[in-house]
Amino acid sequence: MTVLNQLNHELIQLVGFHSAQPRTVTLAAKGKIELMLDFTSVDTMSCSFQEIRVYVPALTQATFDKLKEWGQKLCQRITYLLENIGPLEYDEDAGQVLIRSTPPDQKPAGTRFYEVILSSHANGNFSLKRFESQKGQTGRTQVDLQVTHEVLKKLVEDLVNTVP
Repeated sequence: MTVLNQLNHELIQLVGFHSAQPRTVTLAAKGKIELMLDFTSVDTMSCSFQEIRVYVPALTQATFDKLKEWGQKLCQRITYLLENIGPLEYDEDAGQVLIRSTPPDQKPAGTRFYEVILSSHANGNFSLKRFESQKGQTGRTQVDLQVTHEVLKKLVEDLVNTVP
C-alpha cells in the first residue's frame, strides 16, 4: 500500500475526530521512511495536526551536504502552504538546516510561521511545525497546522519524494 493510500485510509477513519489530545498516525513509505502525524481534528475536507515527523533511517548520520540538498529541494517543492518556506540558517558545525516561512505571516496581534528542522544529530528524525508569537510577549507557542486533505497528501508526497 502506498503512503498516499495509507493516508487516505487513515483520514477516512478519522473523520469526525476532534480532541486536544492528538492521535498519532504512522505511515510507511519507500526506503523505510516513516511519517508520524499528530492529528487534533479531521473532517471530510480538512484536518488540523500539531506536527509531522519524518524518520529517515538512511539519513541517521547524514552529511551536512545531504541535509542542505534536502532542505533546498523541500523549499523548491513546497510552495502551497500559507507562506513560502526558505532556508533561514545553515549551521554546518551543529549539522542543522533551519527552514522557516519567508516571510512569516504578520498580523496586528502577532506572527505565525512554519518551521522545519533537518539535523544530522536527530538520528534520522526531522519535523515540520507551525508557531505563533504574540506582540508584546517573548517566546513562541506551537499551533496546529490546518490544511485540506488535498494539501496534506501533496505535503506528505513531497516530504517523501525529496529525501536525498
